[in-house]
Amino acid sequence: MTTTEADAATASDEAQEIVTDHDRGIHGYHKQKDEHLKRLRRIEGQIRGLQRMVDEDVYCIDILTQVSASTKALQSFALQLLEEHLRHCVADAALKGGGEIDAKVEEATKAIGRLLRT
Repeated sequence: MTTTEADAATASDEAQEIVTDHDRGIHGYHKQKDEHLKRLRRIEGQIRGLQRMVDEDVYCIDILTQVSASTKALQSFALQLLEEHLRHCVADAALKGGGEIDAKVEEATKAIGRLLRT
């Protein structure tokens, strides 16, 4: 095989598109979906508990303590989801190369910024 033929074969291989889980519509959290739903139901219960506390005229500092716990639970969930996004969606974009990686990194950076503002 000549150098020109080898270059053509390499270009042909690169032209074949890499198909990732993300392309198939599989999100980074799919393996943990049941665990995530369980966790979100627990957080939902905490929020309903806050409603009950207000309805029952519980002392405001006690309510604020529960608000803090609920907020931390949501932040923890968000951090886990972000990690899964980086490991799955951003990693898939890096594997594929091209401009998609820049878009995914920017997307993740903005999400981190939103999380830091909360």
